[in-house]
Amino acid sequence: NRFNVGIISVKFVLIDFHTHTTASDGTLSPSELIDRALASNIELLAITDHDTVAGYQAAATYYNLNPGQMRLLSGVEFSCRWSGATLHIVGLGMDCDHPTMKSGLRTMALAREARGEKIADRLEALGYVGALRGALEKVGSGQLGRPHFAQWLVEQGHVADTRRAFDRYLGRGKTGDVKTFWPDLAEVVSWITNAGGVAVIAHPLQYRFTRTKLCRLIVDFKDSGGTAIEIVNGRQSGDQVAQLKRAAAQYNLLVSAGSDFHRESPYGAQLGVELRALGDLQGVWEH
Repeated sequence: NRFNVGIISVKFVLIDFHTHTTASDGTLSPSELIDRALASNIELLAITDHDTVAGYQAAATYYNLNPGQMRLLSGVEFSCRWSGATLHIVGLGMDCDHPTMKSGLRTMALAREARGEKIADRLEALGYVGALRGALEKVGSGQLGRPHFAQWLVEQGHVADTRRAFDRYLGRGKTGDVKTFWPDLAEVVSWITNAGGVAVIAHPLQYRFTRTKLCRLIVDFKDSGGTAIEIVNGRQSGDQVAQLKRAAAQYNLLVSAGSDFHRESPYGAQLGVELRALGDLQGVWEH
């Protein structure tokens, strides 16, 4: 069950290439996520917070002081636009200090800041004064997002819980659903690959594309330099995994997998995916 020169025995090996911390919309701090992963016997972990590497960097500092048998990789989950849709592209193993990566992260920070101001303006128009300041107090070193506004709405007593905050104000089609300017797919992929990382299409079935449109996405993604697709994300059915395996084989893509862990929940996946569930396709862990 140990890693040797890029070759791995898949029996009972747990990996996770899609996780989140409090640096974006997760509920565990980077150090808490590391401790949870170690307790879960994860052998290879990537922290992929939304549009920031702050979670990974904090986790790496903590893990270097408290090392274990796990291997920790850099990661990020970028938002982008393609064919009128918002997509997520995961970057793995990139140099976080590469100039291109740092420039891309600054671009995303500015985009999220502008979106946050628009969300706050809309909430304040409804009478919820102080929304921006309140949300920013929840951010810490991460990126401002709708979950921070949801937390503030709950603390102020405007809603009972964060689910209701999204149902009433922040979810799709609601007042706080601000469509921001995300960079296009090719630009985001270039940030990752120029920094030496592997670009991965995250949770491809969540976009509800037709098979034809998904195939078109994969072609454009590959033309942009992308090389991998996530075939396991959270709690997927066996049929969904099989569908994505076929797509990976058809387009000669590396495969990745993760829990998309955000919080402890009876409805969400727990940390870790068994490699043997991925079959004999070539994985990102081999790179």
